[in-house]
Amino acid sequence: MSRTIDYYFSTISPWSFLGHAPFMAMAQRHGAQVAFHPVSLGPIFAESGGLPLAQRAPQRQRYRLLELQRWRLKRGVDLHMAPAFWPFDCRLADQTVIAALQADLPVDQLLPRLFAGVWQREEDLADPQVITAIADAAGLPGRELVAAATGEGASAAYLANREKALEADVFGAPAYVLEGEVFWGQDRIELLDDALSSGRAPFRPEA
Repeated sequence: MSRTIDYYFSTISPWSFLGHAPFMAMAQRHGAQVAFHPVSLGPIFAESGGLPLAQRAPQRQRYRLLELQRWRLKRGVDLHMAPAFWPFDCRLADQTVIAALQADLPVDQLLPRLFAGVWQREEDLADPQVITAIADAAGLPGRELVAAATGEGASAAYLANREKALEADVFGAPAYVLEGEVFWGQDRIELLDDALSSGRAPFRPEA
């Protein structure tokens, strides 16, 4: 019987980008279903004790840059450390993914292209014309999706994803939730792989 992984991510997150391809490959290898949940990270940080990057201690900010370089090499991908249009308002990009999901359209090509747009191609993903072109290139109806992304349905789903994340004990992205067990960070994909391979019951916090 196929198992489902709830996948919480945001296009603004470099860690979501770094983990996306290996996570999707791992899920496909196990025949697992992926439930996509683009999520707004600012409120998640605020409610779970995290801090936006600019408010973190300098040594934490410097360490983040080291980790990005290590994982860029480990994953074998190009990644700009400080893209031209980052940080940016990621609601349009994230909600375009939601709009595609709500229209029962595949996001297999859209998501990698959105991530690449931020972290490799240095495109402005807050620009509706850029998002339209990206969706078109992914074989999706860009103009229609961007219009839907700014509508009430996508906005409500984006807010609902935040509530789902908090209820699931998610406090950052990417987070992969397997039947209630949270795996936070793209460096936990191997542990998620082990859990799926073993077929074990989900772990729960123990006092």
